[in-house]
Amino acid sequence: MRKPLIAGNWKLQKTIPEATALAGELKNELADFTGADLLVCPPFIDLGVVGREILGSPIELGAQDIFWEDTGAFTGEVSGPMLKSAGCSYVIVGHSERRGFFGDTDEVVNKKLKAAVRSVLIPILCVGESLEKREQKVTKEFLRKQIGASIQGIGIEWIARIVVAYEPIWAIGTGLSASPRMANKTHRFIRELFAEHYDESIAKNLRILYGGSVKPDNARALIAEEDIDGFLIGGASLKADSFATIARYSVL
Repeated sequence: MRKPLIAGNWKLQKTIPEATALAGELKNELADFTGADLLVCPPFIDLGVVGREILGSPIELGAQDIFWEDTGAFTGEVSGPMLKSAGCSYVIVGHSERRGFFGDTDEVVNKKLKAAVRSVLIPILCVGESLEKREQKVTKEFLRKQIGASIQGIGIEWIARIVVAYEPIWAIGTGLSASPRMANKTHRFIRELFAEHYDESIAKNLRILYGGSVKPDNARALIAEEDIDGFLIGGASLKADSFATIARYSVL
């Protein structure tokens, strides 16, 4: 059985004092929680203080991005070994905001994915279609191409570590959300793609998160679906009570 993963992506939010306070609140709220894996992904500058604050709690630390080289003259970038040394166990790769605002192509995402597994970081590979693609009814074709290019060259010994986050771009930060049935249908298709690329065992054990305006009022219905294994949460992860509520709904 796949254990749910509840991950918070803080994006460009929280100064060091604010991040410290939020991490402390989360630690208090979820001190004894064991029903799901818990993860927070603060900005790079907050990794150190958040990591120290959540020490001894069930909450793990992740980063929002990674560079594809381990070292070198790449001003402004952060590498896998750096993230590992900061206490990270996960890293988000290919978020739609990285793809849309910063030009991360499928090729770049593939290189970042390889950098993550090379540093023994669990990648959360983000995939998802735009509203235009959804309305054109080409979601499956788009995801087939996007996922195939992103995981190219990732061996079966590493693919079992990967988490996928399905984030329909039209639902990120808009207040819109895919219906539970719609999201589950797409998750099932993603699982089938991994069975095609690898095997049924890999697909069966693959954790596929849903991301896209997840809130306490829709989380329970979404997580009840068979192929939804948790969430990558944006805005609702910035308040300890809403994040904790979603986490608790994941095991009801």
